[in-house]
Amino acid sequence: MKINFPDIILFENDDFLLVSKPPHLATLDERTADRGGSLLRIAKEYLPDAQAAHRLDKETSGVLAFAKHPAAYRHLSMQFEHREVTKRYHAVAHGIHDLDSISVYLPILPLKNGTAVKIDRAAGKIAETIFNTLKVYRGYTLVECIPVTGRMHQIRIHLSCLKAPIVNDPQYGGEPIFLSTLKRKFNLKKDTEEQPLIQRVALHAHSLSFFLMDGSPLRVEAPYPKDFEVLVKQLDKFGRS
Repeated sequence: MKINFPDIILFENDDFLLVSKPPHLATLDERTADRGGSLLRIAKEYLPDAQAAHRLDKETSGVLAFAKHPAAYRHLSMQFEHREVTKRYHAVAHGIHDLDSISVYLPILPLKNGTAVKIDRAAGKIAETIFNTLKVYRGYTLVECIPVTGRMHQIRIHLSCLKAPIVNDPQYGGEPIFLSTLKRKFNLKKDTEEQPLIQRVALHAHSLSFFLMDGSPLRVEAPYPKDFEVLVKQLDKFGRS
């Protein structure tokens, strides 16, 4: 994946660097043998002292913050610890849901294989996410997700608990979405196999809000990447009730 790093910068000052992470790119170097590079590695080419202040799943796109020096890293880490950072994600979920500041408060336990999680009321760690409906379509909902805690796969499993799994998230019950399911008179060319509208979990980190070193508030938004934008545009066009 060739990325021109300056093209994805959303905000930069002397302390922080906020970028729009493309989908299918790991935040940090992966432990597996198949290391396709990482956003951190690319960031370090631009700024050798860059440190990732948090992480996004490989498939998730959106706002990611880097600290430029240790004091900035500590400053932002403390805000994450005290839950003073607001992260807002957008997800396309299965089903029609009227969510108005609905809070899911269910403890999460990582599975031993390290690649998934489950709800475990006895052994899990506290996890809370707040959900709001942004738009309703025929059979789908665009949802705003605000994680209060920062557990692995938190949004994905909490939406699954609401019977609203994210589109194309098979791990937690999400199915692919095809244009043929939205468009009433859809004709596929002969001898071609229809591809899903999005080839990954339909989750995007839309905005990040925190306080800069001088105490002033910052809110940065990441535009939808092309695949997520195409999905929402097709829903707008063909998925209205």
